[in-house]
Amino acid sequence: MGISTDNIRGLVLAVSSSVFIGSSFIVKKQGLKKAGATGTRAGQGGYSYLYEPWWWVGMITMIVGEIANFAAYAYAPAILVTPLGALSIIFSAVLAHFILKEKLHIFGVLGCALCVVGSTTIVLHAPQEKKIESVKEVWHLATEPGFLVYTCLTVIVVAILIFRYAPRYGLTHMIVYVGICSLMGSLTVMSVKALGIGLKLTFEGMNQFKYFETWVFTVVVIFCCLLQVNYLNKALDTFNTAVISPIYYVMFTTFTIIASMIMFKDWDSQEASDIATELCGFVTILSGTFLLHKTKDMGKSPSVRSPVFTSPDLTPTPDSNTR
Repeated sequence: MGISTDNIRGLVLAVSSSVFIGSSFIVKKQGLKKAGATGTRAGQGGYSYLYEPWWWVGMITMIVGEIANFAAYAYAPAILVTPLGALSIIFSAVLAHFILKEKLHIFGVLGCALCVVGSTTIVLHAPQEKKIESVKEVWHLATEPGFLVYTCLTVIVVAILIFRYAPRYGLTHMIVYVGICSLMGSLTVMSVKALGIGLKLTFEGMNQFKYFETWVFTVVVIFCCLLQVNYLNKALDTFNTAVISPIYYVMFTTFTIIASMIMFKDWDSQEASDIATELCGFVTILSGTFLLHKTKDMGKSPSVRSPVFTSPDLTPTPDSNTR
């Protein structure tokens, strides 16, 4: 199956987004290091990084990356754009190896390779983006029974997690905060895609902001983003980032693909072999992401020899004979 022009545009924007976002982590960390050397560190409640130019360069780079990611959804299906977010992990890891001197272990290299292979597989077999002429068409897709059921179930589960489980188990069970972010994230992406299509059509001369549906999608994007940021910050502040990142990526990407499949019916025009290949590519990316995160701290501390390979000293000592 050939790759459509819109899919190529979405691919370029998604990869560009990953480059910018992955680079921004390194630039911001450089800024934080410089700021911490002359003032109170951010981890200790300081804000001296706000006066550090490198931190602002990193922040601007991240904003550019998010804008590119936003635009990618206007051209390509979510099943193509969302999994490619794993590429930002690769760029971040590679740049950290050369710039921050954070050693990239051989298993980390293998994880990067798996992410690239999985991403390539998805790109080559991604479904074609459907031609949409108006935001009203997206609204029609969003108000069909299937997606309404998904939305209602998502809102109910998120409400239960927020009001019942978060106060009791939020500080001890990571899945509560990550679940809220991932579920709301799937609705965010669908709304972002609708808003992105509206902006694209508006720039082409067909004003979509005269329809109330466009403003509804805008409000949903703002609300969902604020909710996501709030609970993602709670998760990052409570649990280990190395554990949060891969689990959040897996859950967020999975729910987003499910939501896109229901709303935009991405797989209706595809053969079973293409769908199976895309799923294999997704699993390959997940494997690479987990491998990269699980092994990123290897080599930082002296290794301890396993007792399995240690022969006990059976020679009696003077102390042991006197006991």
